[in-house]
Amino acid sequence: MNSMNAHEIDYVIYGEEMQYVEIELDPQEAVVAEAGSFMMMDSDIKMDTIFGDGSNQDTGVLGKLFSAGKRLLTGESLFMTAFLNIGQGKKQVSFASPYPGKIIPIDLSEFQGKFICQKDAFLCAAKGVSVGIEFSKRLGRGLFGGEGFIMQKLEGDGMAFVHAGGTTAKKVLGPGETLKVDTGCIIGFTKDVDYDIEFIGGIKNTIFGGEGLFYATLRGPGTVYIQSLPFSRLAGRVLASIPRGGKDKGEGSILGGLGDLLDGDNRF
Repeated sequence: MNSMNAHEIDYVIYGEEMQYVEIELDPQEAVVAEAGSFMMMDSDIKMDTIFGDGSNQDTGVLGKLFSAGKRLLTGESLFMTAFLNIGQGKKQVSFASPYPGKIIPIDLSEFQGKFICQKDAFLCAAKGVSVGIEFSKRLGRGLFGGEGFIMQKLEGDGMAFVHAGGTTAKKVLGPGETLKVDTGCIIGFTKDVDYDIEFIGGIKNTIFGGEGLFYATLRGPGTVYIQSLPFSRLAGRVLASIPRGGKDKGEGSILGGLGDLLDGDNRF
């Protein structure tokens, strides 16, 4: 955990299905965000690109490289954007959801200083919050956990904001209580939750089940946040509906995917 306290920011979340979060910054307060999430800001807010997440900017070159390297391992950019209030009064800056869903505020001081989330869930956080990769003792989690199952950790004592697709569910697990979740549907969970990846066995499940090959087993005690529409699932449906080869069988085609096989679109 960072020894330096994160900036204390105030916020308001607006909207229902396409939300944005408005963050109020006192003079010299700052927030860091993923590239592409910025929506609008008042005058006297200075925007600056920083190396890493901004939590280790005073630790020298090696500290900055390590901070950026943690983000690179999760598939994110080496750089983030910082927004600093250089004016005299309170100023606002807003960040928008990348697709329909909900923005979830995470007060790290209420989660013992750590929250583990899906790698593409992080939206923005108070400057001083560390954003890095969650290293696992079980190597198989990262290698065989299905598409995109690389977890990030948010550490510190400030506010962070994560984004979820569709409708969100919050599950409080008791000691030893388990929950099995599609890997893409995990938003995040608290530090005491034990997680592992399990293979969905059986050749029928694998070939004809229509689901992923893996699911996550989450074991309490702790709190788990789940999303009903992960972006990977949404994108997969959109791509599957795009006509291939310039031929459109129509949205209501009875044959559907079987028609593709019959007319030779699929090659083995």
